[in-house]
Amino acid sequence: MQLSLLIKKFKNIHFLSLMSTGGTVAINMLITAVLYRSLPFADNGTWIFYQTTVLFIDTFRTGLLNTAFVKFYSGTSKERGEEVIGSTWFLASAITVLFVVLNLPALYFLPQIKNEGLCLFVEFLSINLIITIPNIVSLCIAQGALQFDRVLYIRLINNGLFLVFVVLLPFFGEVTLLKVVYANLVAVLIANLISLVAGWSEIGLFNKKTFACVRELFHFGKYTVGTSISANLFKVTDTFMINFLLGPAALSIYNLGQKLIEIVEFPLRSLTVTAMPQMSAAYNQNEKSEVIYLMKKYVGVLTLLLIPAFLFAFLFSDYAILFVGGKEYVGTEAANVFRIFMTFALLFPLDRFLAVGLDVIHKPEINFYKVLIMLVINLVADYIGVYILGNVYGIAIASLFPTLFAVAVGYFAIRKYYMPYQFWNAYSVGLDEIKSQTIKIFRRRSESVSNNEFMGRTN
Repeated sequence: MQLSLLIKKFKNIHFLSLMSTGGTVAINMLITAVLYRSLPFADNGTWIFYQTTVLFIDTFRTGLLNTAFVKFYSGTSKERGEEVIGSTWFLASAITVLFVVLNLPALYFLPQIKNEGLCLFVEFLSINLIITIPNIVSLCIAQGALQFDRVLYIRLINNGLFLVFVVLLPFFGEVTLLKVVYANLVAVLIANLISLVAGWSEIGLFNKKTFACVRELFHFGKYTVGTSISANLFKVTDTFMINFLLGPAALSIYNLGQKLIEIVEFPLRSLTVTAMPQMSAAYNQNEKSEVIYLMKKYVGVLTLLLIPAFLFAFLFSDYAILFVGGKEYVGTEAANVFRIFMTFALLFPLDRFLAVGLDVIHKPEINFYKVLIMLVINLVADYIGVYILGNVYGIAIASLFPTLFAVAVGYFAIRKYYMPYQFWNAYSVGLDEIKSQTIKIFRRRSESVSNNEFMGRTN
């Protein structure tokens, strides 16, 4: 009985989503720890710039496809589902071809590009985009079908292979930046081949595409991409500013402080994935109050759970920097960058779920235009921050301003949809949810203990 209950808990979609995101974060932390000890400051900063820019371009593709796929695939007939999968394959391929065509002329100017990170980006962008198509579609299908165990497998295979390769690199001579790039490409290629061979990507349904469905996906996704890139927006603009104004060594220090925020962000990302289908179902049934209640519940619970993490960050940041980055980074700005971001992190749940709420109520265009303005605000604030302070602190503090703008836009937009909405009582809703879940846990334990005692007496 106990074992069956345990297995049931492990198969819970929230737990599996949390595990897939948490497992990815844990492996990425290990990769970061290895690379920070293997590469010089400047080379590590160059790797960070390369990875950030490649992933940002890929976010335009995943952002356009993922939310749109879930919306049009979930709960549909088998025939409609196959049409959506085939159309997603076509759209993913078309977007990839577009970026490759745009990238090709830049290869001609490679000898003239002096920045090493920019050179790597131009040289390897196309191959990155091409070999990752199967996993993009596989993750869409797994999320749309609520198969979060498969999401877990795909992410762990991809990141786990790269971790194995970077750990093995020292056994093949000196660890260089180019070897790290090649190791990453090989790991990604193998992971995507596994998705193809295992049938997770459903590439055989490519011919089921219809241009009507492609248009549906595109026209919905062209707005939801704004929500997706907003999560990466700060990092990308910050990375560019630091790389070109302060240099790759400063980027390596800044990234270490910011990287630790992923420990806080991973439950936010995983619960966002599972919350959207629930909120969408409530909206489709015209239950406005349920949409708002779900949003408040997630915002309140996550914010309250962040408070202990916030206190921990202020007390033990230096030890965290030592553990992940090594002794060379102790005494740098990295620990204080982590503290600054932890202060802002208390706003992250509100920002994220207001954005999800706008997608759910069919207002993705608000998120799109909001993100464009956030980009401008972040760029201006970053420049002013560097001009005034002359170091990475200016970049970190500047991140507060676009976050405040995003929260304000989301709040007033949601109030137009549901006038009684007040974001302050989200925290009381969250507290009630935590109390309710805690009571349930204690009751189950109490019942379990009572049952065990009863069984012991009868035996």
